[in-house]
Parts: sequence; structure tokens; C-alpha cells
Amino acid sequence: MRVIFILLCIAAASAPALAGTQGVTEDYGPVVAEIVERGDKAVAAYAPADAVPTGNEFSRLYFDVFESSGMEFTLNLKDSSAMLKIESGFSSIISQCMRGEPKAEVEKTWAAMKRDMDYAVERYSSGGAEQGFRGRAAQSFLIIAREGLEAMLVVVALVAYLRRSGYADRVRVIWCGVACALVASAAVAWVFNAVLGASGANREAMEGVTMLVAAAVLVQVGHWLAGKRDADRWNAFIKGKMEQALGRRSLFALGFTAFLAVFREGAETILFYQALLGGVQGGRGAIWVGMGLGAVALAGAFLLIRLASVRLPLGPFFGATAVFLFGMAFMFAGKGVFELQASGWIPTNGIEGWPMVSWLGVFPTRETLLGQALVLATLPLGWLWLRRKGKPHPAPAAVAGR
Repeated sequence: MRVIFILLCIAAASAPALAGTQGVTEDYGPVVAEIVERGDKAVAAYAPADAVPTGNEFSRLYFDVFESSGMEFTLNLKDSSAMLKIESGFSSIISQCMRGEPKAEVEKTWAAMKRDMDYAVERYSSGGAEQGFRGRAAQSFLIIAREGLEAMLVVVALVAYLRRSGYADRVRVIWCGVACALVASAAVAWVFNAVLGASGANREAMEGVTMLVAAAVLVQVGHWLAGKRDADRWNAFIKGKMEQALGRRSLFALGFTAFLAVFREGAETILFYQALLGGVQGGRGAIWVGMGLGAVALAGAFLLIRLASVRLPLGPFFGATAVFLFGMAFMFAGKGVFELQASGWIPTNGIEGWPMVSWLGVFPTRETLLGQALVLATLPLGWLWLRRKGKPHPAPAAVAGR
């Protein structure tokens, strides 16, 4: 019941469509036509010696047309990979212009972007047709189900860890982190709508910074859990050291991890629902139906995963949890850098031929791959640290013989 309540709190926080919230479009034709017309003119006028105006024009096309029209939002719901390819194209061409790269390179990137946008129009544009009840409900369901899944997986892993460690009474630390994240998500969403604007580089930058911080914390917690994976073989040692291992610092790290996971997804979910509600003149009941079904689906997944975690042997459970958190950190690192590239905070240097795997946060840019390489580099370093830390301890056979 607590899980359903929390998920519905996220949904309820998004209920008011604040004044000024723009609606969303399902007809991508006019949006893409405007981008192509203005983009063709900008590329034709491009000169490496005076490239900044062209870069600024593509930045305006991304934030003021592609994003503000709602195309980014609705395309993200239908095919997030297609949306990310277009977003990555904008980031690449803006960086190319700002660096003053040869015109042929800019034209090549622009031609690829136009193909991606044409694909979105042909495959996903409604052509202005009115969306029905089931379509709006499906959109609403996908928002809360997809945005909440990552946060739910992190929270359930942390809750299961404390319960399996015999500290069910300290699970409240996780739920306190979740509750604080809900309040912070609603506050940040309001600030972006009322003060800074729901669209633009500010939101992209906030998401990027949040994901990078979350990646760093997940790496730390992942290493900490990896050190506990042999707990079933070290019972004598753990019984004497558990209170020390689960001290205030560790509890804060667990609660902060839950906070970051829910905060990042919560703020984005609220902004998505505000945009969706703002784009519907009537029939909002479909949105509420989809919202409720999505919350129930997430709660069901939470209970199933929690039940499965209880049945796993203790050692494999700790190891699997650590691997999962490292995987989330790897994904957050890639997506965090990508969002900062979209906001213009860091440059974009593409790698031709490199695949994009959006669900893993893998993008064809040097910067995103560097961020993920740093996460992977912590694995051998953490392994060496755990080996060195474990040297003074008695061997399992010695513990068993006592």
C-alpha cells in the first residue's frame, strides 16, 4: 500500500497544468517543415570563420521549435530512440558550428538529421488527427510506468538489502529519501514552469547534473554492497561488525541514493504530465485512468521483485544488487553527459559508426563514452580496494574452525 501511495503522490503532484504550460503536438509535419526551412538557410549561410550565428540558430530550433512545440515530448513516448537520434543531431551540429568545422561536415550532419526527422513524420505523426480515449490513456500510462521504473528498481533493491541484512526497522531511511524527493520534484517542477520555463537548456542541465551525481553515488553504494556479497560465508565476522558497517554514513548514502533516483524521475514525470494536461481541452479522464493503471503496474512490479529478492541466497543477492547498481550508474553517466551536451554545457564530438543503445545510455559521442569509461574504471579499482581491505580478516576456513 505504501508503494501505491507514493506512486500516486507523484501523479497527484502533476495534476495542475500551470498557467503558461504549452500543449503538445501529434502533427510533426509543420514542426519539421519549419526546422528544415530555417535549417537549410542556416547551413547555406554557414562559414567556418563566422560560425557562431549558425550554431545559435540551431540552438533556437531545438529549444524554441522541436522542444517547445511538444514534438520532443510526444515522440519520446512513441519511440525514445528516434527522439534521442534527433536530439543528438542537434547537439552535434551546434557543437560543430561553435568549433567552426568545415562546411562539408556540417552539411553531412544536417542531411542525417533531416532523414531522422522525415522518418519521425512518416512513422509517428498523427497528421493532426484527434487522439482518442485509449491513445491518451496509453500515453499517460507510459509516462508513469516508464519514468517510474528506474526509480522503483533502485528503491526496491535498497529496501530488499536492508531487510535481508536484518535491518527492516531502518527501511524508513529509504522511504524518507523517497518522500523528500517527491517534495523536491514538485518544487523544482514548479520553479521551471513559473520562473525559468518548463523548456530550455535549464531543464536539460538540471537532469544531466542530477544523473551524474546519482551515477557517482550508485558507484559508491555498489562497491559497498559488493563487499558484503560473501556475507553468508563470513557470519562470525559480520555479526560483530554489522552495526559498524551500517552506521550513519552508510544509512545516509542509502537514503540519498533513493532520493536521487526518485527526484530525477519525479521532476521529469511531473513536467510530462503538465505538458500532457495542458495539451488536452477535454477528456482528461483518460489521462487519470492511464496514470492510475501505471501506478498499479509499478506497485505490482515492486512486490514481485521484492518477493523474488527474498528467495535469493544471501551471497548471490548482494552480488546481483551490486551489479544492478553499477549498471544503473553506467546508464546514468551516459545519459547525464548527453543531457549536458543537449543543454550546451559541454561540447559534442561524434564518433561515426558507433551504435546508439539508448536504454543503456550509450551514445555515439566521445564525451558520453568517456563518462561511462570512468564508471567502468572504478570496477578494477574497487576490486583491488576490497582485496586489500579483506587481507587482515581471517580466512573462511579459519572462521569455520573456531
